[in-house]
Amino acid sequence: MRNKSIAVLTSGGDAPGMNAAIRAVVRTAIFHGLKVLGVRKGYEGLIKGEMFEMSLSSVADIIHRGGTMLQTARSPEFATPEGREKALNMMEVFGVQGLVVIGGDGSFRGARDLANMGIQVIGVPGTIDNDIPYCDRTIGFDTAVNTVVEAIGRIRDTTSSHNRANIIEVMGRNSGDISLYAGLAGGAESIIIPEVNASVEDVCKRIMHGRNRGKLHSIIILAEGVGGAFEMAKAIEGKISVETRVTILGHVQRGGSPSAFDRILASRLGAKAVELLLEGDTSKMTSQYRSEIGAFDFDEVLSAKKEFSGEIYSLARILSI
Repeated sequence: MRNKSIAVLTSGGDAPGMNAAIRAVVRTAIFHGLKVLGVRKGYEGLIKGEMFEMSLSSVADIIHRGGTMLQTARSPEFATPEGREKALNMMEVFGVQGLVVIGGDGSFRGARDLANMGIQVIGVPGTIDNDIPYCDRTIGFDTAVNTVVEAIGRIRDTTSSHNRANIIEVMGRNSGDISLYAGLAGGAESIIIPEVNASVEDVCKRIMHGRNRGKLHSIIILAEGVGGAFEMAKAIEGKISVETRVTILGHVQRGGSPSAFDRILASRLGAKAVELLLEGDTSKMTSQYRSEIGAFDFDEVLSAKKEFSGEIYSLARILSI
């Protein structure tokens, strides 16, 4: 692999820290004598040949920036055998022997397909959802949690002023991790996530317990994978006559400067990806798992289920009584 070319792309939803990972890939590769090509707009750009050579200067002053300098896009064409063949042909045209894919599980499925076609591919887990197995944290998760915690504090101020309840819907797809960790850190009364069944009655009971001891606010965190925030607000008002508002945080959770944790994690995982390519590895994902930096086969990652922390959920319920 030495003295050859690799490419790097970001795919799927953007996440804070992706730029730090790109920077680590580029600078580690150049340090080891590799030529690096950046691919714009993910797999769509790979198909269309939107590649450019990257230098040390290309990734200067980006470690603190949110989003992804390489941009990202959905690519229905890449999901087809014909589209993947076009991508493979384009990599041959540009002389690319290895590829680093920064993204989530959907991105890794595409990366595995390319690996099965004979290209050396390594994945780096970049998604705010923290829904990738064999990862303590995915790149962007820590920043997203901090964004939600900050929002909880602001919403609590206005909720207290009006003596209301507020349901805050947060992102995460079918994973409740952002809701769970932000809810614990933000002192929410109720945390409603896909992994645990919750009832309106339990939420109402917690609201009333708080009111009976003088609380002026009630914060309920609801994961988007559960849905139904407005319906739940109506149900609460119908049962206990407490005015309940809904705040949907949306894509604000994806933006912003990455936390120090995400910058460090992204740097370590990006550098590890290049090291794996140099060692001849392929079809693997870099990861920090149980506090150790390592790698797992795509097949293993994509067939497993993300571990849910029942301990954190139980602690959050205990501390919110």
